[in-house]
Amino acid sequence: MNRVRIIGGEWRSRVLTFPSDADLRPTPDRVRETVFNWLGQDLSGKRCLDLFAGSGAMGLEAASRGAERVVMVESSPHVLKALKANLHKLGAEQVDLVAMDALKFLDSDKNRFDVIFLDPPYRLGLLPKLLSSLHLHLAQGGVVYLENDTSCALDANWVTWRKGQAGNVHYQLLKFKKDG
Repeated sequence: MNRVRIIGGEWRSRVLTFPSDADLRPTPDRVRETVFNWLGQDLSGKRCLDLFAGSGAMGLEAASRGAERVVMVESSPHVLKALKANLHKLGAEQVDLVAMDALKFLDSDKNRFDVIFLDPPYRLGLLPKLLSSLHLHLAQGGVVYLENDTSCALDANWVTWRKGQAGNVHYQLLKFKKDG
């Protein structure tokens, strides 16, 4: 089993376990710390979507920091089992775990979120398809956290608000440009 530590909020220093899987790369502590400095340490009242939940590091970090609701979407059965165990261990009642393919979730869900965490398996090349419809799920003033192994070219509808790099991890917060 692999381990990841929550770095802030109510569950600070709690260690979570997750299975080995080629597509699971928990966001490094240093990157999570930077991102939550950008977002603000207190996410009270925010609704968050962790679209490719994996280890759960980003969604659980948001819940630990007071997010009102966190939806975590994951399709792998063995990863879901670990996420369920971690949610139970933390007593994370504000987290909804959805066992579904991320693209199908976006097609079927009509909720809007203040923060969307987007860290799909790099090998699938899903970012262009995801970014073309993700704005439909963003609340007004919402942001998308995007993580990739390369610097990502964005279409004209998105603007990079903040960005950074740690080793091979390129990460940024995006805002959707409003029409007009």
